[in-house]
Amino acid sequence: MGEVARAAVHAIPGTQGAGVTLLRLGESADRVQCLGASDPFVEQVDVIQYELMDEGPCITAAQLGRTVVSAEIGQDGRWPRFGPRVARLGVRGVLSLPLILPDQMVVGALNCYSRAVNAFDTDASRLGALFATSAAVAVHNSQVFVRARTQAEQLQAALSTRAVIDQAIGIIRSRSGATNDEAFGRLRQLSQGENVKLAVVAERIVEEAARRARARHGLTDPAAR
Repeated sequence: MGEVARAAVHAIPGTQGAGVTLLRLGESADRVQCLGASDPFVEQVDVIQYELMDEGPCITAAQLGRTVVSAEIGQDGRWPRFGPRVARLGVRGVLSLPLILPDQMVVGALNCYSRAVNAFDTDASRLGALFATSAAVAVHNSQVFVRARTQAEQLQAALSTRAVIDQAIGIIRSRSGATNDEAFGRLRQLSQGENVKLAVVAERIVEEAARRARARHGLTDPAAR
């Protein structure tokens, strides 16, 4: 996201700072994430944008799916709360470009800022739209990748947790002769009684069994090394 924002500063005439606003996947256009600011002052603008949530040229661009230009943001009546606050940061010109995929789905907006009035003319809007077309694909692919990686990590964690729980159930069964369901019931009772997660109780049982096994065989506890 940062690379997209920094590239926009060089590619779109009049741009002194840029930021990427993403729509959260599967949610409405007023659920946004402000990422990839090219400059510190853009991060400040994004904070204001995120606080207001429902107001700002980037929100308008994402909702309407079209380019939005403001020659003097502080005096623009379309955003009576956002405009004056941003103007106090020295921002005057704004160009917000929707990030639209080939299937016409809007994934966010690219926001270009300038400290000059009337900074963004027709050529800037045209070049910005061309830039945004390619940026939309890159941004969306990044979102999809991050989501897939997160899901994979969550699945791996779930599998690891399941493995520890199964080990704890096996230990309880070997000690008590309980059935699988009875052992799981005892594990769950311990979890509820101590008000801790099932996986934490299971991990403790497995570690305790491992310590006892090491002690029987005269082995050193790795944690004590």
